[in-house]
Parts: sequence; C-alpha cells; structure tokens
Amino acid sequence: MESTGDFVKKVQDTQQKDEKNRQRQGGGQMQRKLPGKQHSYDK
Repeated sequence: MESTGDFVKKVQDTQQKDEKNRQRQGGGQMQRKLPGKQHSYDK
C-alpha cells in the first residue's frame, strides 16, 4: 500500500499533466482552436 505522500505526489503530477494538455489542446475553447482546412470548389 502506498503512503499518503506518494499518493499526493501522484495526484499532483497527474493534475499538472492534465493542465499542460488542456493548454496545448485549447482547453475546450473553440475560439482558440485552429480553423479546419476548407475545400476548394472552383476547380
């Protein structure tokens, strides 16, 4: 069984990774998301 200190470290590490991923992925904010590629219809 892991100690309380180890558990807290693991939880904090997971939270830091989640925060970095949210910042990199845009955090669910649509205005920060890059626009998708639009298809050209006049060929």
